[in-house]
Amino acid sequence: MRIIAHRTIVEYSEQQPLAKTALECWYKTAKAAQWKSIQDIKQAFNSVDYVGNKRYVFNIKGNDYRLIVKILFVQQIIYIRFIGTHTEYNKIDCSTI
Repeated sequence: MRIIAHRTIVEYSEQQPLAKTALECWYKTAKAAQWKSIQDIKQAFNSVDYVGNKRYVFNIKGNDYRLIVKILFVQQIIYIRFIGTHTEYNKIDCSTI
């Protein structure tokens, strides 16, 4: 998968160093993947949830952080839309990201 943009993970990891290892692990796994559906994603990340409009939520670092991405399966592209804590996640409207 092509991930847009890795810089978002790097920048968030600088702000939240405790998330760095888990986010880099997610990135390496997703980059090497060739997902065709949510069932494929669940083989690597069982806790992923589909929230509509091609958006998927991943629990990161034992559920301490949330990562929201938009996945275009045919094009094999992942767009990082949000990284944050559960508190930050609860304050956003997923349909706007």
